[in-house]
Amino acid sequence: MKTKLNHQLVAAVGLLFTLNLQPSTLLAQGSLTPPGPPAPTMKTLQQVEPRVPISSAPFTISQPGSYYLTTNLTVSGGNAITIATNGVTLDLNGFAIASTANPASGTAVLINGGLQDITIQNGHIQGGVTNDGSGVFSGPGFRYGIFYSGSEPQNVRVSGVSVSGCLNDGINVGFGASTTAVENCVVRTVGGVGIAASIIRGCVAWGCGSHAILGNQVSDSRGESVGGYGLYAANTAQNCYGISSNSYGLYADSTAIGCYGQSSSGTGLQARTAQNCHGSSSGSGYGLSASWVASGCYGYSVSGNGLYAMTAQNCYGQSSSGIGLQARTAQNCHGYSSGSGYGLYAETALNCNGSSISGTGLYAMTAQNCYGQSNSGPRALSAQNANTCTGFCPSGRAIEATIANGCWALAGTNLITYKYNMP
Repeated sequence: MKTKLNHQLVAAVGLLFTLNLQPSTLLAQGSLTPPGPPAPTMKTLQQVEPRVPISSAPFTISQPGSYYLTTNLTVSGGNAITIATNGVTLDLNGFAIASTANPASGTAVLINGGLQDITIQNGHIQGGVTNDGSGVFSGPGFRYGIFYSGSEPQNVRVSGVSVSGCLNDGINVGFGASTTAVENCVVRTVGGVGIAASIIRGCVAWGCGSHAILGNQVSDSRGESVGGYGLYAANTAQNCYGISSNSYGLYADSTAIGCYGQSSSGTGLQARTAQNCHGSSSGSGYGLSASWVASGCYGYSVSGNGLYAMTAQNCYGQSSSGIGLQARTAQNCHGYSSGSGYGLYAETALNCNGSSISGTGLYAMTAQNCYGQSNSGPRALSAQNANTCTGFCPSGRAIEATIANGCWALAGTNLITYKYNMP
């Protein structure tokens, strides 16, 4: 046994010597002399924040680049920041630019004429201008929030900026230019135009002395004016809301889609083509007027026509004293007058319903599959050619037509002057 243990001990010692590091492996590998003096490992301020800070005003940006506010800025008069070169991004960085000038003067951010590639974002412009309730604006602050001098700038984008209390325009970067955009901005209480740009998205302009929103293509926006258009789109307005005290609530030169327009005395909504829109006038203007086609729309007017269109499809028009719905061609439509006006008036009426309290319910040159009703007026349905129509008029003529085919009188006296075929 002892001999066996000795052999095992000798083997273990041999293995240990085999694994032991050779002396050469304990020597340093290469020179220990440092290559040079220690270098700084921290980034410079320019590397951390390469933008140019603005901490006081007035300030003129004369070199292209990115600029940002480091604090709130207040001026006692004149312009606060002037952009005098192309290729500028100005980040208000959540801070405000204000003016104490009284009377109001200057511009918070002025863009010199003819410039391009400008971005202004993320902050506030504040003034003290107010409306006395009669449309007169006065008080301290800026004349303009964001504005330009000379020719319109190009490639301008304004986003995330709020403006209040300016004597003239809130945000105006050029309505006629094709490459200006204002997004997600809010303007309140300005004596001139609220927001003007080629493309306007997701914006609100309220309490404006002139037009609240002016754009070529306007979407998801709301404008309220006390002295001009609530919202004007030279091309298309989509999902928009416009209110005016004395002019058009919402006006689209081309198409209004999913929009609402309201006016106290003028036309509520005006468009070449209106789809799924609502317009109302509390005065003598049209509730909704479409020079071409109105589809799926509603119009109401107190003393004017509720809805007017060359072609009305699936529409409803209502008026307290005027014509409820007027069209050259009306299809699947309903018109109602709660006064002495026509309920529905058209050259051609197809599958329509017209009713009036004391006037004619439905009038058309040609009426087909239509219904007319008048509670106390002279006639329920009047047409030169009436086909499969129904009239209800307890106090007058149910149907008055030159030619009537397949028509029915629920109540009233019928007067047919030429040809009369009634089941």
